[in-house]
Amino acid sequence: MAEIIALAGENLISPIILSFALGLAAALARSDLTIPEAVAKGMSIYLLFAIGFKGGVAVSAHGIDQTLILSLLAGLILSFALPLIAFALLRIMTGLSHVDAAAVAAHYGSISIVTFVAGTSVLQGRLIDAEGYMVAVAAVMEAPAILSALWLVARSGGGSKMTPGLIRELMLNGSIVLLVGSFFIGAVTGEEGLADISAFIVSPFQGVLCLFLLDMGLIAGRGLRQSKGVLGIGAVGFAIVMPMVSATIGLGVGLLIGLSLGGIVLLMVLSASASYIAVPAAMRVALPEANPSIYLTLSLGVTFPFNLTLGIPLYLAIAQSVTGG
Repeated sequence: MAEIIALAGENLISPIILSFALGLAAALARSDLTIPEAVAKGMSIYLLFAIGFKGGVAVSAHGIDQTLILSLLAGLILSFALPLIAFALLRIMTGLSHVDAAAVAAHYGSISIVTFVAGTSVLQGRLIDAEGYMVAVAAVMEAPAILSALWLVARSGGGSKMTPGLIRELMLNGSIVLLVGSFFIGAVTGEEGLADISAFIVSPFQGVLCLFLLDMGLIAGRGLRQSKGVLGIGAVGFAIVMPMVSATIGLGVGLLIGLSLGGIVLLMVLSASASYIAVPAAMRVALPEANPSIYLTLSLGVTFPFNLTLGIPLYLAIAQSVTGG
């Protein structure tokens, strides 16, 4: 427990977390601080490209093996299965309608790439290596959870819409295309390609991430202000319990397929994170009757800060304890 508290303390005073806290505090205090939408979009594009490219370079150096294939398969299965667990917990812990519970559940099977980046930064700060192809696992975990949510609604006779337009949106989602595309560029060009653009995607990365998380803090704070009276204690409790349940499942899967300590931690982080970009966009199309104030506030306003401040250090400490790392 002392180690977990120490890790959490180190994480809390990092520039990344403090930037998020600044944005959150500014929004709750009703400051007029804002990040222009075009700038925020640009930072998102930069981060996704840098993450994907460096992951591809790591795979180029590592090569394709059985563990890589098993990791991708595990990511797909986790993304399909975790919403079913989330839905069951929501029906027990909250009074949400079937549709709202399914929409929330979808967010907890998909992933938050920023939480993944924060987990990677924590590992780098502690000199713990992880499999570079975990960024590919993150990419395959984006969409399957949405299909699980639609199945949950369809099973109850709800009005989910699995239209050709939605399928196309899922497959060609900008974040997935950029992440996968830059991953393949990095895999093809390898370490020579990384050396050519390292001044662009290595050195500025942490600074851009701080500004991006400042914006995320502003968005989360505004969401918390606007959701007063919408969420009960059961829903907020779910947003903290579910990440820990998912991380535990990710731990078991990581051990089963033979990932390194760093790989296990990142799979735990991916499993525990909740989408606030791809899934909300899909839910607006597929389940327009679901309440965005519920699923956005839980994923971005509760689970996201929980993972950044306490979750990641907790997952790392548990993985180290189990693996002896």
